[in-house]
Amino acid sequence: MSRAIRLWPLLTGTQRYEKVVSTRNRGHGHFIDAPILAYLIETPNGRILYDAGCDYTKISDPVLRARFFDPKRPQIEPPQMSDDQRIPRYLERLGLTAKDIDVVFIGHLHYDHAGGLCDVPGCEVHVQRAELAAARTRLDGGVFEDELAQANAWRVHEGEYQVAPGIQAIATPGHTAGHMSLFIELPRGSPVILCGDAADLAENLADEVAPGYCWEDNDALALASIRRLKALAAAEDAELWPNHDFDFYRRLPAFPAWRD
Repeated sequence: MSRAIRLWPLLTGTQRYEKVVSTRNRGHGHFIDAPILAYLIETPNGRILYDAGCDYTKISDPVLRARFFDPKRPQIEPPQMSDDQRIPRYLERLGLTAKDIDVVFIGHLHYDHAGGLCDVPGCEVHVQRAELAAARTRLDGGVFEDELAQANAWRVHEGEYQVAPGIQAIATPGHTAGHMSLFIELPRGSPVILCGDAADLAENLADEVAPGYCWEDNDALALASIRRLKALAAAEDAELWPNHDFDFYRRLPAFPAWRD
């Protein structure tokens, strides 16, 4: 059976916010620091990037930083990101460029997941139809409209599908309309499920707590996705990787080390 060969967690920045953003109705007044992650997956058939982090220009330019992120204060602070945390810098350290990425799989279109697409031009981008349609309504404050500029060139999917042998797109809507997680078979040990923002923290999984923000306030759908991920992990003896949990992230291989 074909499997992925290596999986690299990439720390593309950090963000400080009120915990209730990650855990619905929990954590008012308590601020946490969260990693902003992307993942590079090497397979026998090519390389997949799950998410792309933020648009570095919006963070490094003071005018753009104020324009895009000041309205989110005080609940959400602007992201912190260095030039070394951009996707191309990680690729350079592996002797790669954006041309070596075969698919950029966007779990959802919030700015901390899709903003960095500007740093991997020309790549094939996968996104869900429901996700793109919801983003275009301008009703989701986590989506920056300019980051959808190339959307007509993206490959739009509906529902679950095999991204590559051993790598399966898993529908986990709730946080956003078309949120997708990723199931990855690896040559050693258990499979890995990248939860994306279906589960920001280990707490979301352990206590079955919905994310603080749910599309159309549908926390029941978000909870159903959490339970589905847990059931899949139990059935496949897979590891669940929450997406914005620093304690969990620190237990992962530190780049350029990888999980295989």
